[in-house]
Amino acid sequence: MSTDALVLLKQDHQDIKRLFTEFENAGKNALATKQKLADEIIANLTVHTYLENECMYPRVRELVPDIEDDILESYEEHHVADVLCMELAAMSPEDERFVPKMMVLMENVRHHIEEEEDEWFPKVREALGRKPLQEIGQRMLEMRPTAPRRPSQPSALKKALDAILS
Repeated sequence: MSTDALVLLKQDHQDIKRLFTEFENAGKNALATKQKLADEIIANLTVHTYLENECMYPRVRELVPDIEDDILESYEEHHVADVLCMELAAMSPEDERFVPKMMVLMENVRHHIEEEEDEWFPKVREALGRKPLQEIGQRMLEMRPTAPRRPSQPSALKKALDAILS
């Protein structure tokens, strides 16, 4: 198994896109399947964004300050995904906004993946080279088992969501 951070992140991207496709291909009335897939999507995205936010982005920001604007934009894209995941985690597939919310999440994440893989990753690979990317990847592998599987909700947001969904 490679410890190259970019290879690991691309594998996460492939796994997430596969889950998106499975969700899209689930039948309209496949509510249990959609719930299972939504739970997997939320878990995978939460782990992935945690590893990027806590390991990859800070280290790259330190080593390659020229791409700081890209990293700051990525933090914000992760924030949007986290909010959507929090909302989806509090919903069920029977909710009329569940599928539309999942579609918005998928559109945003696909856009983020495309930007990272087409624009950001090549810049990072060129600037860092093999050894630093392997070191970052090794750290990500060490962090993965204890990474959160559900997005954390600030208590005020949780109360507001609970009130809306009640």
